[in-house]
Amino acid sequence: MAGKLIADQIEHSTAGSLDTSYVVDGSSKSWVNFNGTGTVAIRDSLNTSSISDRGTGQYTVNNLASFNNTNFAFMTTAGHDNASGTACNFDPWEFTTSATKANSFQETGSTTVRNDRNFLFASFMGDLA
Repeated sequence: MAGKLIADQIEHSTAGSLDTSYVVDGSSKSWVNFNGTGTVAIRDSLNTSSISDRGTGQYTVNNLASFNNTNFAFMTTAGHDNASGTACNFDPWEFTTSATKANSFQETGSTTVRNDRNFLFASFMGDLA
């Protein structure tokens, strides 16, 4: 049988207390860690149904549960998968309540090109529908 815990605050014995609204509103509602090279594959996730590979360095992150509106916040990053020291970016650019399109880029000197990355990460925060 499922239970229900109702509380306005959480208190730690030495660290003080926190309103539960910070936990509910400030927690990631969807996140994903995936391989963006070759056959795109999710390593681990929460509320992510799939990743679509739309071309070189172009992906769509699809959510299981939709957000209430498109005013959610998201953070993305790309990890280095080589020793060259090049900067890597993973930038969201178009989103709906159920999917976010993002591109990964590699910067070498003054050149920026879209490319597939081995380590891509995204986290989304907002109210679910």
